Amino acid sequence: MQIVVAGQGYVGLPLAVRAAEVGHRVIGYDVDAHRVQQLTAGHSYVEDVASSRLRAVRDSGDYLATTDVAALAGFDIAVITVPTPLRDGVPDLSYIEACARTLGAHLRPGATVVLESTTYPGCTEELLVPILEKVSGLQAGEDFLAGFSPERIAPGNKRWSFEGTPKLVSGIDARSLDVIKGFYDGVFQTTVPVSGPKVAELAKLLENTFRLVNISLVNELATLAAPLGVNVWEAIDAAATKPFGFTRFTPGPGVGGHCLPVDPLFLSWKVEQELGVPFRFVDLADDVNRRMPDYVVQRIVNGLDKRGLPVKGSRILLLGLTYKYNATDLRNSPSARVAELLTDLGAEVRGADPNVPESDTSKLNVPRVDASPEEVAAADAVVLLMDHTRFDLAMIEKNAPYVLDCRNRLSGANVETL
Repeated sequence: MQIVVAGQGYVGLPLAVRAAEVGHRVIGYDVDAHRVQQLTAGHSYVEDVASSRLRAVRDSGDYLATTDVAALAGFDIAVITVPTPLRDGVPDLSYIEACARTLGAHLRPGATVVLESTTYPGCTEELLVPILEKVSGLQAGEDFLAGFSPERIAPGNKRWSFEGTPKLVSGIDARSLDVIKGFYDGVFQTTVPVSGPKVAELAKLLENTFRLVNISLVNELATLAAPLGVNVWEAIDAAATKPFGFTRFTPGPGVGGHCLPVDPLFLSWKVEQELGVPFRFVDLADDVNRRMPDYVVQRIVNGLDKRGLPVKGSRILLLGLTYKYNATDLRNSPSARVAELLTDLGAEVRGADPNVPESDTSKLNVPRVDASPEEVAAADAVVLLMDHTRFDLAMIEKNAPYVLDCRNRLSGANVETL
């Protein structure tokens, strides 16, 4: 089939390359000309898609990256994988709307449109489908098919591959579901059909809300356990020995990425809009996690004070700037807020992250350095925000005069854990 994947980012590019590998003719459409230039040159900027795989499907002719809307004509299935950010707590659906108008202009009888972008329950049927109908003049369910299938991208996850992660699928009617499931059956090892788009949309938000709420629980517990004289990490490890009724989550400096800081708030917004009541768990969890960088900074200030040093003028080295372990992604990382707060207090802040490509240096809001023994030893405080495997933890323990360890990976008299 001829497949269009609209949006060639962390979600769209893995899907486009995988679909081409299994035999489809894929158009990777994106409005970002620089991104398309990179893809055309065979350079992948997504860590889970090797450049060699990209070049293989490009060279075979099964994958074409383009900004040209004319290339969208004649598609059998189009998948929308565009961003859905929050703007002042309100979902920004402008990317979905624009993409729907673009695809609607090329929609033909018998074609299918699938939304993968995370959104609120009802968006597929209440927003996407009406735009497609208006622009194309076709009738959903009669002339064309549609549905929702949420992305489950986990950058850097070595246990669950892209195609090995079960894929939820839904359609606006039975025929839509059959076609959408048939497509994804050829891409993923397991598909899980549900009764309709609203169920799939809510399921996606539930997955990330579950994680946000539980991370918030252990984060707040971390701020309370220390004053109570209890090692929260040991308590979590102890609780995790229970083989049922407990899922292990660990504290950290906050949450980041494209999912946890954003997706649950889509659900909170929809509940408030439709029902006029707050989703208290989500609102509280969001508040707790937004405060975690402030707590980290307060711990650094206290740690320096105990050593007779003011935070103003102190040299502070932040280790691990990405939002996730062994990832390369800086989006919404709490490290940015930690750095901002410390800089505002007058500290001399530096950052080290061997996983972040040199091309992304401009995205860092602190001077970038290597985590060398000299740099570690020269810092008044070293903060382990993310414990990438490329960090030499033994060297850090040996050379750092004072460490705040947000990941419970270090030990010694000079180390405090979050």
